[in-house]
Amino acid sequence: MKIATYNVNGINGRLPVLLRWLTEEQPDIVVLQELKAPKDKFPEAAIRDLGYDVVWYGQPRWNGVAMLSRVGEIHETRRGLPGDPDPSQSRYIEAAVNGILVAGLYLPNGNPRPGPKFDYKLAWFERLIEHAAGLMASGAPVVLLGDFNVMPTEQDVYKPERWLEDALFAPEVRAAFVRLLDQGWTDALRTVHPDETIYTFFDYFRHAYERNAGLRIDHLLLSPDLAKRLKDAQVDRHVRGWEKTSDHAPTWIELGDAKATRRKR
Repeated sequence: MKIATYNVNGINGRLPVLLRWLTEEQPDIVVLQELKAPKDKFPEAAIRDLGYDVVWYGQPRWNGVAMLSRVGEIHETRRGLPGDPDPSQSRYIEAAVNGILVAGLYLPNGNPRPGPKFDYKLAWFERLIEHAAGLMASGAPVVLLGDFNVMPTEQDVYKPERWLEDALFAPEVRAAFVRLLDQGWTDALRTVHPDETIYTFFDYFRHAYERNAGLRIDHLLLSPDLAKRLKDAQVDRHVRGWEKTSDHAPTWIELGDAKATRRKR
């Protein structure tokens, strides 16, 4: 089973890119972020025409998350985090799909730092950590994935010295990510690529994509049972080079059955 996360940066403006990627790569389950579309403007018909079930949680102009599945019906269990510090922002969606609990998120950017946006980011992260602990304690097979807006280590950012004041690389945010992992989650992409330079985001400015000057901010975290089934984790970097594309690249994992083991590299 192939499960992906993709920040589309405006689903209607990037719809041809999204549909092309879905057609070419055929992921089984996808979570999307930054829809920038209210409920009635989501392109449901175009996605269903490709054979996907879909649920979404949108808002005008900003944010928005969605979930797609071509391996069974999506049974939505939650939208929004418990105790969300600002429930008007659509940033979290959770559902059971084909025997897996899929939790898709769009963590706040937090800039400028310091300031109220950074405070909101930290508060949202705390709610996520608390909720994720409950997911882990449930014993269910869970994948927690999306745009986390955090580079966990210097390995995850091009020229880290330039990001020391940024909310995505702030010590408090990186420490929160470590606390999340310490619950028992496996960082799938870094597990498969422990020593490689691998990015999921490339700014539109200064030819960042062409120079491979990127960030790793899109993550797929696995509960222990799913970590045992991890076969592969990759970034569809080439999609970032398409015309009128998002500044993120789709990022995905491949899971085997319960007895499968990760492919050695």
